Amino acid sequence: MPASWTQNYYQLVFSTKHREPVITTDMAERLYPFLGGIAKDIGCQLIAVNGMPDHLHLLVRFAPDVPPAVMAREVKARSSRWIRGTFTREFAWQRGYGGFTVSRSALDDVETYIRRQAEHHRTMSFQQEFLSLLRRHGVEFDERYVFE
Repeated sequence: MPASWTQNYYQLVFSTKHREPVITTDMAERLYPFLGGIAKDIGCQLIAVNGMPDHLHLLVRFAPDVPPAVMAREVKARSSRWIRGTFTREFAWQRGYGGFTVSRSALDDVETYIRRQAEHHRTMSFQQEFLSLLRRHGVEFDERYVFE
């Protein structure tokens, strides 16, 4: 077969180091398009991005030759360098991330969920949300080590 046709969708979730609330509205307004540029540069398409001062959610369609771990590494590394050069030298993302495959039939729901982060976090912390995502997707984990 001379080509590959895929629909690989992924929800990527990660927080700032120590879940510090450092992502300001001004930073987010410039960061979100920058993340779209990173995705495009590595052959992916950013469908939705949103977050809170301490974490981000991205919905990405990724190319068949880009492993999710590479996508996460590139997004975090490049955006971290950009934030340190543009806003504050005292910035870092957490080690690791949450990554969840998304079926085509669930795209609209996941996109809506991501766009409504502020509303959602009126009643739930990032830690509660992240543990809920892990459980909902059947990811095995030891809660003692999730937020190290």
